[in-house]
Amino acid sequence: MDMQEQMNFIHEIFSAQLPRLGAGDDASTKKALAMMLETKSSAGKDFRSRKLRVLDIGCGNGGQTIRLAKDIAGTILAVDNHQPYLDELQRRAEAAGVADKIRTRLKDMHDLGPEEGVFDLIWCEGAIFIMGFRAGLTAWRPMLAADGLLAIGEITWFRPDAPAACRRFFAGEYPAMTDVSANLAMIRACGYKEIGHFPLPESAWWDLYYNPLGARLPALRAQHAADPEKMAMLAAIQTEIDLYRKYSAYYGHVFFLMQRD
Repeated sequence: MDMQEQMNFIHEIFSAQLPRLGAGDDASTKKALAMMLETKSSAGKDFRSRKLRVLDIGCGNGGQTIRLAKDIAGTILAVDNHQPYLDELQRRAEAAGVADKIRTRLKDMHDLGPEEGVFDLIWCEGAIFIMGFRAGLTAWRPMLAADGLLAIGEITWFRPDAPAACRRFFAGEYPAMTDVSANLAMIRACGYKEIGHFPLPESAWWDLYYNPLGARLPALRAQHAADPEKMAMLAAIQTEIDLYRKYSAYYGHVFFLMQRD
């Protein structure tokens, strides 16, 4: 398969109809947002009193976008590079009664720049790995207002003694994956001050992500049984699910909440 065929198959696996396209849940998004809104601006007021300009990068089908729209005053620009995800986000926003707060834009996160505007809050829940943690922090800082806020969900090691099977898998899938202290050091080095951080609960992996995704895999295996490359991609996803079931104490998603310094 060439790169485009791989991306097409990834989008087939990660259907826009899935509840979420990565680990997450409303409670964690809501908790992170509440912590952010309590932060003081340069004028000494918290962000609850402002109509926020929000950028949701790698928004996918909008699980977190809808939650944000329900809980903020202001507007959200939701950006993704796959139009079916944006179409599903728009459908969900209309069903939830928050479509007037959300605009969507088809664009790659690598290509975001001044033309998108300046934002009070940038949100990226589980998608920064596409750019890399440091690269995302660096690229998005100029898009924040002087006292702007940034919320990042990033897969992170919890312990240094992860079993070899974990280390091998993520060495291939995400070799830049590191631990909490290293990510906090990068946050400071890139010109931010930390507001807080917390790990997602295991239920945020299973309920809306791994369980629905895993339920799709048998039908996809049957459909693509004659294609060894597609079968290998499906096997890698099954391996990821199985590893988390066995080794969730060693790694997970962490919300890192920060303010431009």
